[in-house]
Parts: sequence; structure tokens; C-alpha cells
Amino acid sequence: MKVTLESYGGLAAAANLRRRPHVLNTDDLPESVAAELARLVAAAVAMPEEEQNGRARDAMSYVITVEDDGRSTVLTQSDTAKSPAFAALLAWLRGHFARQR
Repeated sequence: MKVTLESYGGLAAAANLRRRPHVLNTDDLPESVAAELARLVAAAVAMPEEEQNGRARDAMSYVITVEDDGRSTVLTQSDTAKSPAFAALLAWLRGHFARQR
């Protein structure tokens, strides 16, 4: 499974324009870590996206793309409206990518 995280907007929107997306391949992870990521992805995919309750000018938007078995699933949410499952997946991905620096 390949997972890509992209971030848009926020106070530093111009700085984020040139940033490359973060990409993670579960083949490169230990089995237990890959299983945890798969569990988080399944929960986020199963949860319907929450409706936007209004836009905030400086809100960040996130796009998580999951490619698995020839299928591509795109999850898009923002700081103003994200499901708990999406938030958990986003936090896990951010933590993983922060440790990779």
C-alpha cells in the first residue's frame, strides 16, 4: 500500500506551494507498523467526510491518497471539519514523517 499526504493552505500557504508530498510505502515498514497504518486507513475510509461548517481563511486542508491493489482512494478534509478517524490517520502520518527527517 502506498500512502501520500499533501497539505494546502494555512498561514504559510505560499511556502507550502513548492513542498513535495510525503509518500510512504508499507513495503518499507515493519509488519506491525504497516498493520497499524492499514487499520487507521480502513477506519478513515469507512468514516464519511464531515460537512464543512464554514471556511476559515487560514485553515489547512489535507489530501491523503491511498493506493492499494490497483485502487486509489482520496480522502480530503480540513482543520475546520475532519472526522476523528481522519484526524487519527493524519496524526500518525505526521508523526511518522517527522521521525524520518
